Amino acid sequence: MACKVFAIAAHPDDIEFNMAGTLILLLNAGCDIHYMNIANGSCGSAEYDAETIKNLRFQESINAANLIEATFYPPLVNDLEIFYEKKVLAKVASIMRMVAPDILLVHFPLDYMEDHINACRLAVTAAFCRGMKNFPVDPPISPVRNDVTIYHSQPHGNRDSLNHLVHPDIFIDISTIIEEKTNMLAQHKTQKEWLDRSQGMNAYLDTMKRFSRELGEMSKQCEFAEGWHRHNPFGLCAIDADPLGNVLRDFVVAQAE
Repeated sequence: MACKVFAIAAHPDDIEFNMAGTLILLLNAGCDIHYMNIANGSCGSAEYDAETIKNLRFQESINAANLIEATFYPPLVNDLEIFYEKKVLAKVASIMRMVAPDILLVHFPLDYMEDHINACRLAVTAAFCRGMKNFPVDPPISPVRNDVTIYHSQPHGNRDSLNHLVHPDIFIDISTIIEEKTNMLAQHKTQKEWLDRSQGMNAYLDTMKRFSRELGEMSKQCEFAEGWHRHNPFGLCAIDADPLGNVLRDFVVAQAE
């Protein structure tokens, strides 16, 4: 049976910035890929109204997910409405039970904005309560008992919420597929204008490459990399479980002891 991989992020294009290279390699290794943004991108424009940008970003996300043959799950809330609360958690937990992933890819716990942090918390708790029959999920799905190993991506820009440089536990060499990752991010066409205005991120494709190149330099072994941090395994999987490292062993160029 193919390894199931579930990537959960806050907004359209977050997966592409920090996770897409690893997802492409996992697809190439025969994994079953699942893709979800919790928020719909409704605030990600200085030009369009909320309904228009939400629809545009929805299609852009589908286009990106299709490039990696991913099962796509629609977003649940508007931007800046990703709160760690019961109703949203019940919806995320329902999808988590439906997917029952072996590998869960999520944001860094101390990323630069609250939507990322709360998306991480929701995904981790949804994984932790996957087998708890007394936690009602929406829509109702029976509990599952599978092992799931959680990996946190690098924070955006490789800096945490206090602007400290973060070194990952695992470096994945994405040099051979950097252009495929770039193509995934390029599907989010509406974001060039928005990021230029809101965050000064001129040429956002080049910005992503710069972040990936910085990780490659950290690894001292490749040109472009993505970085990962394995979550505490208690209640989730075996202490020594590392399915990401096992599946992509040929691309792990550095790993913390």
